[in-house]
Amino acid sequence: MKESVQNPLHLKSLNHISLVCRSLEESINFYQNILGFVPIRRPGSFDFDGAWLFGHGIGIHLLQSENPENMIKKTEINPKDNHISFQCESMGAVEKKLKEMEIKYVRAMVEEGGIHVYQLFFHDPDGFMIEICDCDNLPVIPLAGEMARSCSRLNLQMLGQQSMQQQSVVPLCSGGTKH
Repeated sequence: MKESVQNPLHLKSLNHISLVCRSLEESINFYQNILGFVPIRRPGSFDFDGAWLFGHGIGIHLLQSENPENMIKKTEINPKDNHISFQCESMGAVEKKLKEMEIKYVRAMVEEGGIHVYQLFFHDPDGFMIEICDCDNLPVIPLAGEMARSCSRLNLQMLGQQSMQQQSVVPLCSGGTKH
């Protein structure tokens, strides 16, 4: 396959995510003291309040909401909701720390071909969901050609057993909460 088809915009990596927050101070504290991000210099030409943080190879850009009282805060932790995921060294240590900090979380587990991936989901101060996982246990196996558009069971059934055997491809989405 041509390079331009595989990477038509010539992307290199994820640079940052941007999150609107009720309180810059509360969000900076969360991303710095809970997730280990470091505040970095933000261009002075911006005419709105915000903060930049960096860690784990990506940036978090926090933007102060112009109407913080109108922001809806999610309280239910739903692993199928929008989130950012971080891999960790020890799920046990993460869970212990979340308990110590009295951060409400939900546990989940994905099983694929005998491999188990454990996940913990919790919210930042504004209800944006964070996932901590040991997802590096799952191998990254590219799908051949243009076969998959989604990971629904219907699509996998349509591929047929013969096609799967010929290509030696193992689908990574088999239900559960993995994206």
